[in-house]
Parts: sequence; structure tokens; C-alpha cells
Amino acid sequence: MADTTPILQVDGLNVEFWVEGVWYPAVIDMNFTLSAGEVLAIVGESGSGKSTTAMGLMGLLAPNARSSGSVKVKGVEMLNQPAAVLRRYRGKEVAYIFQEPMTALNPVYTVGSQIVEVLRNHFEMGPAVARDRAIELLTMVELPNPVQAFDKYPHQLSGGQRQRAMIAQALACDPALLVADEPTTALDVTVQAEILDLMRNLKDKLNSAVLLITHDMGVVADLSDRILVMKDGLTVENDTSAVIFNNPKHPYTQSLLASVPKLGSVAVRTLEALAAKAAPVLEVTNLVIEYPKRGRIPAFRAVDDISFSIQPGEILGLVGESGSGKTTVGRAAIGLLPVHDGSIKILGNEIAGAKMRNLKSFRKDTGIVFQDPASSLNPRLPIGESIGEPLLLAREAKGDELNRRVEDLLDSVELPRSYRNRYPHELSGGQKQRVGIARALALSPKLLIADEPTSALDVSVQARFLDLLQELQDSLKFACLFITHDIAVVDILAHRIAVMQNGKLVEVGPRDQILNDPQELYTKSLLAAVPVPDPAEQKKRREARAKLLATAGK
Repeated sequence: MADTTPILQVDGLNVEFWVEGVWYPAVIDMNFTLSAGEVLAIVGESGSGKSTTAMGLMGLLAPNARSSGSVKVKGVEMLNQPAAVLRRYRGKEVAYIFQEPMTALNPVYTVGSQIVEVLRNHFEMGPAVARDRAIELLTMVELPNPVQAFDKYPHQLSGGQRQRAMIAQALACDPALLVADEPTTALDVTVQAEILDLMRNLKDKLNSAVLLITHDMGVVADLSDRILVMKDGLTVENDTSAVIFNNPKHPYTQSLLASVPKLGSVAVRTLEALAAKAAPVLEVTNLVIEYPKRGRIPAFRAVDDISFSIQPGEILGLVGESGSGKTTVGRAAIGLLPVHDGSIKILGNEIAGAKMRNLKSFRKDTGIVFQDPASSLNPRLPIGESIGEPLLLAREAKGDELNRRVEDLLDSVELPRSYRNRYPHELSGGQKQRVGIARALALSPKLLIADEPTSALDVSVQARFLDLLQELQDSLKFACLFITHDIAVVDILAHRIAVMQNGKLVEVGPRDQILNDPQELYTKSLLAAVPVPDPAEQKKRREARAKLLATAGK
């Protein structure tokens, strides 16, 4: 008779953190079970308790945390067990795939040696046998050249390859439970689709239970059997994927799903006739950018002979995979990278090869919003000073006038004026990104460059951010180069879309034409890889993508 004991059984789990003399609850009365071969997705916004739940299962919480209740793996209690007991289960029965493999993998050891370490910790296995098994695992996760990859360090692999290496390490002992904490957040849509296919195939092959932690509802629709929705540490809904997506009961679940951007759900955005005929704000002609030769490392051509323009009031979405050259173009457009060949003109002024004193005057007409607002804001300055700094340096305002302008900018991005005295660490990710916009718009630029500004945001925060950006752009009429790998976001904002691959411009056209009638095979494969928050529709898209890749000979 088959064993019907759940792989994971959680009863009345509570997790609290001791902060400044007070216990703060992070997970409240959590209950769920997970069986072999099943995928349970825990979803919710940042701070809802998703990752805390995952880390609390095997005693991986910070020292200032305490937990109560029951967590059983294959019928054995795990909660508050001694470290020696937990070590026997970590890696062997329960394995983790973390969000950022670069920080989870040890940078001073090769990928292969780290897999070998896991194998030899849990099994009586010699070095040669462990090496062969590690190469077999790297082959299983479809890492290119697994024998060579065995001897590579994490920094020598791409983001997608590092994620595959971490999955290989997690699968080394054929775990009964696989905990995947935001495993695809930092990946391009094509790499994400490959990782999801890989996890699905390996789950079926090993019959492992999978606990998926994510805020990407497209990923949830693609992979999960059941969904548990969390808000402020509480479980607000727990049901099958079909029920949650098609008939959500709780208002929070309904709002979460309503915030997810969907391809083709927005009316076509057209540019006003006068703006379409006006002189372009940004004009890029035959642009070539090279990173020079360094020692034995040859010169690398990051951008190769691309041309495009952006009209006043227009948003051009620049999309493509990591390494395609998107960010390089954005940085060059604001004068942060030297141009090897070609031309970049802002309002008719050539900035390629311009002197620093000239660049300073041109930069008054441009603003930039970076991907990570936390690293782009000075942690020692209150946000009011960060927002006012461009005005002060450009000698546009000082004293009472500067204070008034800062308050107006805070109003425009819908932040309370009292926040001007707060420091960046006191704000959430979405609030910091609003500060980044306010700072970028301080000098009323004619051109805004937004480099992956939504990639780290939750879907509901992202939805509010995109609404705000669209409202500001409609009122201020600035031109915008919006760089992203999230095509659903481009669908909401852009008038036109430009697609890049390996430093070249593959296709440029109106948003509607690119999304509904792409001409190039690469654009078609990029669109086919975008997951949609609908399990039935996502299954069809997955099958259609497999046929497209088979036709393309991939």
C-alpha cells in the first residue's frame, strides 16, 4: 500500500521577530500540507511573510526570531530541533533554490566542488564518484558544456546558468521537498521559461514536492497546482490554481490579480499628430559602442550599428534579453559611456564625443531612473535633499524656492511632504522608486531614461508606479526611453517598441504591430516566453512556444 503521509505538514506555524524590545509577528497561524509531486505556490507582496515561512521550515531564520507550532517533513518534527538534527535533513530531504544564486553560491569555490561537497556530506562517496555524479547533475539541468562548467566559478556563468547550477546542487540528493524562493525574479522571460520547463520536468521525474515562493502570477499559473495567498503574515486564501485564478474569493486576492499586467489588455496608445511631426528629442544614428581590450580579454562590441529616434511626448520601449545591449544604449544616451562610432543627438545637440562642460548643459534636459533605487540614492541624505540636489547643482533654486520645488515634486509622485526628512532605508521599494522619479524630473527634462525601474517591485506596487509614470508623462509630455525585459509592462506604457538581440536592433515598430504581428523569429520567441496569469491559457502558450522553438531548430 502506498505511503499517503504528506511530504510537508505545517500546523499552526507562528514566526515572530524581536525588534527594539518588542516581538513583531511575521507569520500567523499558518496551516497547509504538501504531497509528493505537488506544487504549492505561496504568493503575496513583499513583507507578507512568504520567505519567512520558507526559511522557518528548516531553522534558517535570523537569531532574533522565534517560531512555534509544528513543521513535519515526512512525519518527522523539524521545528526547534537541534542544528545537528536539521543538518541531516537540509540538502538531503529538503533543498532550497534561492532568488539570487550569485549570493547563495560560494564565490571562492567552483560550481562542481560545491555540488561535490553536498554529495559527500550526505553519502559515503569518493571524490571521483562524486565528480561523475556532479557532472551528471549539471547535464540533467541542461547546463552547456557540463564538464567545463564543473570547473567554473559562479561569476564565470550567466544568471540563467548560475540558477541551473544552483538547481543541480539542490537536486544532488534527490530531495523529497524542493523550496524555490523567487527562483526566476531576476531572469529574462526566455531564460525564465527555460527554468520553469526544467523545474516542471525534474519535479515529474523525481516526484518531489515543490514549495514555490513568488510574486509573479504568470510563474504561478505556469507551475502551481495549489495557491496559498498571504497578506501581513496571515493566510487569506488557500485553494487550487484554477479556483484562485478564475474565482478568487478574498478582496486582496482579487486586487492582486487585477494588478498583474496582461499582454493585449491595454488600448493602443497613439502619439499626437503634432508630436509625431516634431523634431526628435533623442536621435541615435549608426551607434557603435565597444568595451576596449583589457589584458588578454579582447575588445567587446556591446552595441553594433543601431539607429532609432524618440519624438516629444513619446515612450519607446527597448526590450531584449540580458546582454542584448539595452542598458548600454541608455547609459550612452545620457553621456555615461563613450561612443565608439555613430551619433547621439539630444534636441539636436551632438553628445557623442562632447566635452564634459557641454555634457553638463545637455544633462539638464535629461533625467534617469535606475533599476535599483536603493543603490542610486545617497543613504546619508534625507530624500528631500536627494530630490533637491539637481536643482541646487544647476543653480535653479535655493532656500525657500528650493523647499517649495521639493514639496511640489513630492506631491507629483504622491509621497507625503513629511517624507522629505526620511532617509532611503526608511522607505519601501516602491516609495524609493517614486523618489527616483521625483529626482529625475526635478529639472523638467525633455527626455527621461528609465532603466528596468519595475523589475524589483511587487505587482501591486508596480501597477501604481506605472499609473503614476503614465500620468506624469501625459501631463509633462517628456520623451521616454523605457528599458525593460518585461514585455507586459511595455504593453501598458509604450507607443513604439524596439527589440534588441546581441547588440543589434532586430525590429522596431508601433506597439500594436510588434505585439500582435511580429516579423522576426526572435521577437516571436520573446513574446511566446511571457507567462500569463491564467493556467489554461499559459498551458496553450507553453505548447505553442515548444512548437515555435522546434520549428526554429532550438
